[in-house]
Amino acid sequence: MLIKVLLILAILIQTVATVYALRLVRTTKYNSVWILFIVGFSLLSVERLVQLLVIGGQFEPRGWYAYLGSVISVCLSIGVMYAHKLFKYIDRLNRQRQLLNKRILTAVLRTEEKSRSRFSKELHDGLGPLLSSARMSLSALERDECRPEQREIIGNTTYVIDEAIRSLREISNNLSPHVLNDFGLARGVQNFIDKTAAMHDVKIRFTTNLRTERYDTDVEVILYRVICELINNSLKHSGCTNIGLSLVRNRRVLTLDYTDNGRGFNPEAMMDCGMGLSNMASRINSLGGTLEIASSKGKGMRAAIRIDTQPEPAAPKKRRR
Repeated sequence: MLIKVLLILAILIQTVATVYALRLVRTTKYNSVWILFIVGFSLLSVERLVQLLVIGGQFEPRGWYAYLGSVISVCLSIGVMYAHKLFKYIDRLNRQRQLLNKRILTAVLRTEEKSRSRFSKELHDGLGPLLSSARMSLSALERDECRPEQREIIGNTTYVIDEAIRSLREISNNLSPHVLNDFGLARGVQNFIDKTAAMHDVKIRFTTNLRTERYDTDVEVILYRVICELINNSLKHSGCTNIGLSLVRNRRVLTLDYTDNGRGFNPEAMMDCGMGLSNMASRINSLGGTLEIASSKGKGMRAAIRIDTQPEPAAPKKRRR
């Protein structure tokens, strides 16, 4: 009785598997895989039905029954081989999709940096000289004899223009940091830290073994932007008093370790919020690097970034004969 129940159960399961294989015929590229599985499962159901009839004494095995198991084995074996090709095809599609996403992100970031550089140059070369000319004209007026109230107005206007020139230089430098472009990553980061520490009551400790090494423009710009974003987030949201920053080169790998002693947060909850964590992760991912963030309430935060500055070249494509 138990054997009959098991045979009936096997027939039901194989019938369900056949139905699922039928649904997958039009879903994927390799239709032959599912056709072979349909034939195999259908013949398995027939074999189990014959076994059930033989046990019940309602059927006697004939000559063709001896070949049934061989046909089933051939169908399922070939189906498995084709399924392996299907999985390789899906894996290749996933790799191509990841590569395409990486190229799109890299193109977006490069376009963004080019726009920043163009705006910075237009501000510096266009608006800067105009403000300087206005400053020179006011300086000429100061040498003339004027009433005290006129001198006060000229002095106030000169001060406003000087502040406008200073702000213009800061905006231009933030859009396209000249120190980074001219002297490299270490000097660019140090320059940003010096300016930031002068304006905020926070201690920033920066250590690095980089000197005058230069890297690919994408690596330098993206890592610089991420460091600036991390520092600005700490200053705006964490209420920290100490920030530690370590940028170390170990052969071809750049390692950034960042810490603060702020109030901490939940990294998973903040990934989709306005702190730019997902944007940082996307930028680092475009370089083939990794970003790990650890934080908890009241215990500050830590970010670890690893970037291979010389990634392995892609395997050359085989030429078709």
